[in-house]
Amino acid sequence: MEWTAEAEAKLKEIPFFVRPAARKKIEKLAEEMGATQITAEIYAQAKAKFGSK
Repeated sequence: MEWTAEAEAKLKEIPFFVRPAARKKIEKLAEEMGATQITAEIYAQAKAKFGSK
């Protein structure tokens, strides 16, 4: 799944040791939404849903 530069930057705010799991959860959510790209908006929705940064 493709990530925008802005979404990638936000992902880097997550501690490195949980980043791979967070990436997978965000990508799964985006797939369920029918998205083809992770944007800052999708990242924000995932953050709200999962309660993570």
